[in-house]
Amino acid sequence: MSKVYNYLGLARRAGKIVSGEGAAESGVRRGQVLLLLIAEDASANTYRKFSSLAQNHNVSFLVYGEKDHFGQAIGQSPRAVLGVTDRNFANVIREQVKGSVQEKN
Repeated sequence: MSKVYNYLGLARRAGKIVSGEGAAESGVRRGQVLLLLIAEDASANTYRKFSSLAQNHNVSFLVYGEKDHFGQAIGQSPRAVLGVTDRNFANVIREQVKGSVQEKN
């Protein structure tokens, strides 16, 4: 697995991740989430809902990874959506995602 998942695991252990649709939505609405990650294999409805929610609340979001990998990274069942609540983790994860996308191309 990539470094992105390692950082997600670290953020989870530090208590800086909200996972799952309900917690992520609540975190975005409360202004706690700084970066929203949506799994590539999330349903179209989930993507539409959370991309719209993020845009309406001025939260950056990235489409990256798979639900199973998100779940493994944070030690839980598969998750379609993760919210990062710490600025430093959000910045590092954003850079790692951009780096991994460039490597794929």
